[in-house]
Amino acid sequence: MHIEATSFYSRITGKLLGDGCITKQKGRKPRFQFIHRIEDKEWANHCYRQLRCFIPLNSPKYRKVIDSRVNAGFTESYYVQSRTCEIITFLESIWYKNRIKQLPLELLYLYLDAEALAWWYQDDGNLKQKNGIPRKIILSTDNFLPEENQKLINLLKQRFLLHFSLDGQNRLILYDQFQILYFLRLVEPYIHSSMKRKQIVHSQPKQLAKTTTIYLPSYYHIKRPTSEINSKLDSLDLLLNMVKEREGHLDFYKKHYNWISEITFTKSYRIIIPDKHKDLLSRIRLIIGMSNSKIIEWCFKL
Repeated sequence: MHIEATSFYSRITGKLLGDGCITKQKGRKPRFQFIHRIEDKEWANHCYRQLRCFIPLNSPKYRKVIDSRVNAGFTESYYVQSRTCEIITFLESIWYKNRIKQLPLELLYLYLDAEALAWWYQDDGNLKQKNGIPRKIILSTDNFLPEENQKLINLLKQRFLLHFSLDGQNRLILYDQFQILYFLRLVEPYIHSSMKRKQIVHSQPKQLAKTTTIYLPSYYHIKRPTSEINSKLDSLDLLLNMVKEREGHLDFYKKHYNWISEITFTKSYRIIIPDKHKDLLSRIRLIIGMSNSKIIEWCFKL
């Protein structure tokens, strides 16, 4: 299939996982539609421009709806609706059963890539962060059945090595910093400028205390902790150069995810780390979300 056509199916897959839907009046052919709040006008315009070459979309229209449930008494949004076409009729046939939206897993296996994930995230995702530290990513999936969402979780694990869980509101949640930062780097090229709120706003790296406790696997036999551990930290420059660019970060994650997830018995060491190493540890931790102990363990493994 042509690259541009593949991109279209990735984008519309993300859209249908997110705020997009396909409407159908009795006796008429289906139409594709999405609605965004007025604050996301630029995102609505961007989606319209990216999709209009493949399906017949009308330009975004302003809409004001009286709603007594909100303080202002009304809501404002921009909505985009298509005219009819064969592609939309095809999509409706696989995304809906008896007019109830369902997950078309066979289609997702083909088109749920990083771009589709990014469009879904910008539509229905939320990043919780505090002082530049990511706490969780939420992907709203409450329109699907829990068993469908579990299949979606399995697909995300298989495709991206992302281990989401399902919360009490039937949403997909990612808590682990190592995974969150990888997720954000994965979708980074496809994040629109109007969606910067869904990216990390970095604060200054938190500096380590003069004396720091490090936890390393108990199978390391370390007799002089400060000198032996610091001798390994000369590899931090190498690690920073590996992960500071997107492709290196993604490659590091894929190669080391299983190791990061391992549970091992550890032993604590109280050591003094020189300023040059503390700075590198802080910068690496901000990029990939690994603990200082795991970063140092990587230096030992190297």
